[in-house]
Amino acid sequence: MTQYDKLSTKRSTAVSKFKIGVVGGTGYTGVELLRLLASHPEVSLSVITSRSEAGTPVSELFSNLRGHVDLVFSSPVPEVLSACDLVFFATPNGTAMTMAQALLDEGVRIVDLAADFRLRDAALWEQWYGMRHEAPGLLEEAVYGLPEVNRAAIGEARLVANPGCYPTAVQLGFLPLLEAGRVDPCRLVADAKSGVSGAGRKASLGTLLCEASESLKAYAVPGHRHLPEIQQGLEQACGRPVGLTFVPHLTPMIRGIHATLYAFLDQGDVDLQGLYASRYQAEPFVDVMPAGSHPETRSVRGTNQCRMAVYRPQDGTTAVILSVIDNLGKGAAAQAVQNMNIMFGLEEATGLKQAAVMP
Repeated sequence: MTQYDKLSTKRSTAVSKFKIGVVGGTGYTGVELLRLLASHPEVSLSVITSRSEAGTPVSELFSNLRGHVDLVFSSPVPEVLSACDLVFFATPNGTAMTMAQALLDEGVRIVDLAADFRLRDAALWEQWYGMRHEAPGLLEEAVYGLPEVNRAAIGEARLVANPGCYPTAVQLGFLPLLEAGRVDPCRLVADAKSGVSGAGRKASLGTLLCEASESLKAYAVPGHRHLPEIQQGLEQACGRPVGLTFVPHLTPMIRGIHATLYAFLDQGDVDLQGLYASRYQAEPFVDVMPAGSHPETRSVRGTNQCRMAVYRPQDGTTAVILSVIDNLGKGAAAQAVQNMNIMFGLEEATGLKQAAVMP
């Protein structure tokens, strides 16, 4: 029986919705994913797991889901998860790779929101994530889930590696210039700021209100674990080695990423606005704003949207790209739902058409 036969068999029930499992539904990414799936017209939440919260009603932990999700957290049991059409892993790095093969063998599709399958090189992954990779044989099969680049492959995939938040904002910002061969790929700079939710829901001194509020700081300047992921994607875009200086910052807001990107033009006569507008004109979730715009993180809060603006200050040789996303949306849960839609052959924006939350 093929993957597609199994999928059809599972779905041939009285309720013609896809059955979805979520492993690790207690973090910020997890609750955002549950919020989106609860109102998705083509899926049915079947199981939500958490070892620490097993037996607790989901709506008791997340009151925003009262009246929307009536499931109880359960322990992750392979036999239960194998009855799903697709399973999301909203777990810490290192979890999905221990369970993925068994689920794939049962015909279950997987979207991993962690980093387990984002890098193609197992040794490089182990270097940056500090642990042994338990499923290196799946790295070649896994499809990197940036739809604006890999849409066709995502549609055929069993296993999708959902991109990181910083990598999404940075890659989308640089891609048109690199694909067109208009910049020096060895001299790219990404200055990116993230809201505190990007650090996760775990207790941490650095994310306490009194520590993070009214302050802005850079971190991981010598090297952030998202750096090789970004470089891998950008090198695929231009077919050449990429030199990237990437500096992340923690900013005192709950959610959002603002990436200010710098690239040095090989030729000064490039029509940046036209280049970006043409590259993304058919993309439902990339909004190239009018010339002179300054996108704000609040304009994408709670959405799957990436808004960007492009500049060439003083008509010089430096291109400046401003790229904003919601780190829990296009940077995580909403992009995962976008990938799910593509994998199931659904209209890509299904369940993702809501406007941003303002103020």
